[in-house]
Formats: sequence, C-alpha cells, structure tokens
Amino acid sequence: MSPRARFWLILAAALAAVALSARLGVWQLDRAAQKVALQEAVEQRAQLPALDAAQLSADAANAQLQLQRRVLLRGRWLSDKTVFLDNRPMDGRVGFFVVTPLRLSGRGEAILVQRGWVPRDARDRSRLPTLADSVAAEVEVQGRLALAPSRLYEFSAAASGPIRQNLDAAAYAQEIQQALLPLTVLQSGPVDPQDGLLRDWAAPDLGLQKHYGYAFQWFALSALLLGLYVWFQLIRPTLQRQAKPEASHGE
Repeated sequence: MSPRARFWLILAAALAAVALSARLGVWQLDRAAQKVALQEAVEQRAQLPALDAAQLSADAANAQLQLQRRVLLRGRWLSDKTVFLDNRPMDGRVGFFVVTPLRLSGRGEAILVQRGWVPRDARDRSRLPTLADSVAAEVEVQGRLALAPSRLYEFSAAASGPIRQNLDAAAYAQEIQQALLPLTVLQSGPVDPQDGLLRDWAAPDLGLQKHYGYAFQWFALSALLLGLYVWFQLIRPTLQRQAKPEASHGE
C-alpha cells in the first residue's frame, strides 16, 4: 500500500470512529432528555387526584399511563397469600418487603400491595412477622401505582412459600387463582403500630445520571481518538521531519 493510500485509509477510519463515538454520546443525551420528560410526566401524574378502584386499568398498556398516580382503594386483604420478599434494603438495613393482594371492592380483581418493609429476624431467618389483618373487614389503602418490585438474582429455582426472592405477578396470579391488575401499589402513610411496617420508599430512579455518564464517556472517547489521530498522523510526523535536518546539520 502506498503512503498516500495508507494516509487516506487511516483518515477515513479515524473519522468514522470519532463520528460514531460522538453520535453515541448524542444518543445518550437524547435518552437523558426522554427520561427528563418522563420524570416531568411522572411528577405531573403524582399531583392529579387519587384514583379509586373503578378507575384502575386492567389493560397492561393503558395501566402504564397510570404509573405513579395516587390511589385510594377499598378492599379486603388476602392475608394468607402474603409474600415476604427477602434481601430487600430500606434505610441501610436488609429485610423483607411485605406484599399482599388486596381484593378490590366492587371488582373481581385484586391488586398487589407493597405494604412496607420489616427487618429480618437475625437468629431465625424463617421467622416471619405477624400481620394483624382481618380477612372479613374492609380496609382503605392509600399509596401510588408502581411497577412490581425489582428482580434480584436467584441461585436456585423460584420458591413457592411465603419467603421468596422475587415475585412474578403473572405466575403468582395462576398460583393463587386470582386475577391481578398489572400494576402494584406502594402503600403510603405512617407506620401502623399493629404491623410496624416501614414505608420509606425510595423515589423512582429513571437512570438519568447513568445516561449523562455514558454520554461523557462517549464524548471523551471521541476526543481521545481525534487527539491520537492528530498526534500520530500530523504533529509527530512534522516533528520528526523537522528533527532530521537538525540531525544532519549536527553531523
């Protein structure tokens, strides 16, 4: 390959790499802008009046439009179906997320309610807290609509008892023979002295800072590639050419 052809090949490869990494940086900024718009929409939804049971959508696609809406629901706890999600942190401690289906008054479906967090018994991991629920009594639950709890890595097959690592809503609905609405409720309100559940839920993390971080990395890579090309293809050869006459003159 001639020096001229080699020069143009390296130039084309360098420009392609710089353009690609810069484009990926712009793409991450676009993703961040989308998350900002989504965050604003979520905050606007949170200011809307609370939904009641009749207004909850059973369609998964439409239910997404109700995410983070406040709710005020009435129903009856299916306490014998309560699940304790293990290894869930709150306020720097690890314990259980308590999830109980609430059969909604006036509807045939139930909705999973993330009722709160309770510490794990350090001496007996299988010991569970007692929830003073009345199966017959109708209760009022306030909170906000949310996705199911995040999934954690499982080393073995999914458990079927009250203590579980994760909860698949679709599979769980079949297990308990009860139709479930697509979203869950993050219950709010002060600590109930009867159950002692904490409800210091973390704010929804849309990963905004992650996209800014990725964008910075791609732009930094683009600048690095451009700098390396300028140094090795332009500055360094120029310095070498300037150094040769000086060396010849010294001899």
